[in-house]
Amino acid sequence: MSLIDKVKNKLQMAKGHGKEEAGHATGNPDLEAQGRSDRVEGGAKQAGEHVKDVGKDIKDSFKK
Repeated sequence: MSLIDKVKNKLQMAKGHGKEEAGHATGNPDLEAQGRSDRVEGGAKQAGEHVKDVGKDIKDSFKK
């Protein structure tokens, strides 16, 4: 719902992608796994924000 939350989620996804790439480049599977985890977590949060937006839109449509 909040633009700030959506931006934070996108930044978490970007940070995770960076960690994943760094882990792959250096041959560090732990860093790569942390990056993948951050990326997936950010994506899940982002999906939750989209669900909240849809719920709010549906609720608002019934108020009219």
